[in-house]
This record gives sequence, structure tokens and C-alpha cells, in this order.
Amino acid sequence: MREILLAVGEDPEREGLEETPARVARMYAEIFSGLQADPKQHLKFFDAGGHDELVLVRDIPLYSVCEHHLLPFIGKCHIAYIPKNGRIIGLSKFARIVECFARRPQVQERLTAQIADFIEENLDPRGVAVFIEAEHLCMTMRGARAAGALTKTSALRGCMRTDAKTRNEVMLLLSK
Repeated sequence: MREILLAVGEDPEREGLEETPARVARMYAEIFSGLQADPKQHLKFFDAGGHDELVLVRDIPLYSVCEHHLLPFIGKCHIAYIPKNGRIIGLSKFARIVECFARRPQVQERLTAQIADFIEENLDPRGVAVFIEAEHLCMTMRGARAAGALTKTSALRGCMRTDAKTRNEVMLLLSK
């Protein structure tokens, strides 16, 4: 951080910047804490007595950092799944799983797939769909300066990928 301050023409010794390198190091340790976190720690399964209908959790807040420019991207994650044999997960766990994967240097496409793959592998649902919509500050603050532009990504697994009727139901619920 000290080298960056020097490179942009700042004096890292001036008042106000003296402690900045240490503050930035602590900040990065916090926002990249997902590198050491195991999302499996957040798994808690329940038996829902044979429930096999769609479950959708919308608008999970998402904060991550683009690995190309180390600038944030901010948005929402939506997760839908269809339980198998009544096996469900505590709803708040989805927010914790999203946070675990988001707190790593990321690209949105990989983040979307990581969340879907994790849920598919650990919950073993009939199907899972993960949708992320986010604004990337690397596109807003610099470069194209396209403020307000949203990037939307999806990852579909199981019956969410193969069954058009199920996929359409999820899309309809997300559009409301």
C-alpha cells in the first residue's frame, strides 16, 4: 500500500496517511477472510417430512472483490432449490455460504458456480439455481464508467437445468 501511495504521487508519511498501509492490510484480511473459511461449517440440515417443492431465498446481500482490479462488486444473490427426500437446510445458512465464497478475490461467474456446486454437492437436492446480479465498481469508477450497469449470472444444476417447467417457475418467482 505504501508503494501504491508513492506511485500515485502521495506522501505516505503525511498526517492522515501514516497508518493507512496497516489499516488497508487489516481491511483486506477481513474482506478476504473467505480464503480461510470453510463453508461446510454453516451446514445444518433438517428433515422436512418429505417436502419436495421449490424453496427460493431472494435478495441475499453480496459484497465481493473483483480479482482483476481489487475493487468491490456489490449486489444480490438468489438461491432456489428443490429438496430431495425432505432434506432441507436452515435458510440463514444460505447467506453465510454466499458470504464465505464472496469474501475471496473473485469473478462473478465463478462465484455463481461455486455457490451452486457447493449446494448441489452438500445438500444433494433434486435441483439448484443460483442467480447473482451485481454492480462492479471496476466498471463504474474507472474504465467504461458505466454507473448502474448490472451484471447478471446464473448457475443451474440438476432439474433446474434439465426441466424447462421448473426453471420457468423459478424465473417467474424471481421476476416478481
